[in-house]
Amino acid sequence: MKKLCLLIFFFINSGVICRGELFTALSDLEPLLTTHKKVVEDLEDYINREEERLNTLKRYVQVYKREHVKAMEDIPNYIGNPINAFTLIKRMTTDLAYIKLNIDLGVKHARNISIMQYEDATYPSAEDLRGAARALTRLQETYLLKIEDLAEGILNGVVYGSAMNANDCFELGIALYYETEYRNSLVWMLIALKKYNEEISSYPLTEIDILVYITFANYMLGNVKEAEEWTKKIVAIDPTYDISKPNATIAEQERKKRRKGDTGEDSLEAEVKQTPKDLRDQNEIYKTLCRGEMDLSPQVAKELTCRYLTENHPFLRLAPIKMEYKYRNPDIVLFHEVLSDSEIQHLKELAQPRRAMVRDAVSDNHRLDYRISKTAALADKESPVIERVTRRIADFTGLDMDTAENLQVVNYGIGGHYLPHYDFATSRNTQFADEVGNRIATVLFYMSDVAQGGATVFMKLGLSLFPVRGAAAVWLNLHASGEGDLATRHAACPVLRGSKWVSNKWIHLVGQEFIKPCGLEYQPEGIKESLTRLVNKLI
Repeated sequence: MKKLCLLIFFFINSGVICRGELFTALSDLEPLLTTHKKVVEDLEDYINREEERLNTLKRYVQVYKREHVKAMEDIPNYIGNPINAFTLIKRMTTDLAYIKLNIDLGVKHARNISIMQYEDATYPSAEDLRGAARALTRLQETYLLKIEDLAEGILNGVVYGSAMNANDCFELGIALYYETEYRNSLVWMLIALKKYNEEISSYPLTEIDILVYITFANYMLGNVKEAEEWTKKIVAIDPTYDISKPNATIAEQERKKRRKGDTGEDSLEAEVKQTPKDLRDQNEIYKTLCRGEMDLSPQVAKELTCRYLTENHPFLRLAPIKMEYKYRNPDIVLFHEVLSDSEIQHLKELAQPRRAMVRDAVSDNHRLDYRISKTAALADKESPVIERVTRRIADFTGLDMDTAENLQVVNYGIGGHYLPHYDFATSRNTQFADEVGNRIATVLFYMSDVAQGGATVFMKLGLSLFPVRGAAAVWLNLHASGEGDLATRHAACPVLRGSKWVSNKWIHLVGQEFIKPCGLEYQPEGIKESLTRLVNKLI
């Protein structure tokens, strides 16, 4: 027992000697105040950083809640606005990544928060963000919108959405930069810089981040002197900053690549050999038609009439269909009220679970924004409604449906469009199977009204058809000889605001021998006026 007491006494005294020297004299405590101060400063710094982190998360929560409340007030109208659509995708991609990063920087218990990790949830991808960026540029160029207005949520002078913040504009500029859209990227970056200096908020970017993209966008546009001036601004902020070009992973693309038809086959040889001026002229005509700024000439308009269709089928004598000629020779007819609201809803419900993306068709290693939509093919046997719609098509067209294709239901995405094309196969080597022949006719149902944009335009006729819910546009793609009618080249314009739903039925040549007998004489294209003469007025 005595030895044990001596041992304990030894350890106690050893501890005092080794670890308690600061307490042997008050003067030795003075240096401890320096350490004390450092602890206070470190704690304050930690608290400030935590408060800043939490305030950042609170701001994002407020933004998410505000936008969600606004969206739920009128969902179709909200997501039908391309600015809102882009912002929503950005919130669920780059913004979400930044939120997760802020949470990871927090206290350990944050690891137990399974934030944004939900089963069966839908998340957009980086490609969705790039696609939305391309769509905004397409809309801006087609409808002559000011980028400054888009950044403030303004479409054609009307405020439809919330203004974009500096980070929104920055991410849009990045997406366009990597799509080699340097001119538009530069404008968005300049707006981002302006907003960054005006807004009091925390973003996952710095002023230098914006300046770097402005510098290299200028460089890629050949504005070397401007690039040098912006470089000086970067150096003035941080002389040690390593200025290196953003890692552009997407190769340079040809801006005016030869487009392909709906069947994936090459266009006619005559169109392949078009000069750059021809392509530029057609592009101007296309945009003008999309904006609805080109009227038919009096020579064409005087031939257009409306009437009730009572022929083709005895049932039509009891229930005639309203028909409106939109063009004569070739005849392009709009049949009104041929799809009911209940039929439209039924077709949408059948199509939605199985829609397949048709987007950015690839040819010769060049990505083409050829057709941006989701499509589903519906067979007659799937539903009595589809069978009824097919019978109705036979009634108002007078054509046989035995060799017709399945009904295709299409929903266009953000800025959704379909570039100029023919519905008939244009290459003899890849015609449709002999048993059905080429596509003799097209029936295009409009299943929704579109607030702005989304017209079907016929490039060589100068005709714009704007969607009318429940109506169907019908035209023949072939001459009586079986040759393709070049006057039927058409396109779907970008949807500026709203959601565009259509369905189409392609009817084939075989089975129509006695309904539309072949002719052996040459038929000229039904083009009553040359539109190229109008181009000089448009440019």
